[in-house]
Amino acid sequence: MRMSVPAALAALVLGLPVLFVQAPAAHAAAAFIEITPNTVPAGDEVGLRASCDDNLKSATVSSGLFGSVTVTPQYGFLTATVRVPSSTEPGDYRVDLRCPDGTTASATVHVVAKVEPAQGPATGGGGMAPGRNAPMLIGSGLAILVAGAVLGLWTLRRRRVG
Repeated sequence: MRMSVPAALAALVLGLPVLFVQAPAAHAAAAFIEITPNTVPAGDEVGLRASCDDNLKSATVSSGLFGSVTVTPQYGFLTATVRVPSSTEPGDYRVDLRCPDGTTASATVHVVAKVEPAQGPATGGGGMAPGRNAPMLIGSGLAILVAGAVLGLWTLRRRRVG
């Protein structure tokens, strides 16, 4: 079915207001809490970022992991930083937000065992390489430099003679 140009223009003009009329917004979750990073080794810090209906008032965040802490308004959110105790056992820990108006939200932080490497990665060469080849490499480099200098002098001398 083909539409005439005036009919297409009329449909466009009548349909344009529909694009600018806002439908009622769906009511989003009023309260939330984010933990960054959400997987952390014991002994490290995590950032808490939360939101309540009124982000101008402080709220309380509590967990069996770090106890209770107050999140305060900053840049439109409620924020705080806490340290996970180094004695914490690996596992999942619930973190609960309680807003001043009584609304709540929760999140989970994953604590992993803190592992310290015995030495750096063996990427070849350098101090991690077995057998310490530095004297041989220095000697070889010097021999190459001397051979290059001798060859250069011989070439210059040969040019002058001939």
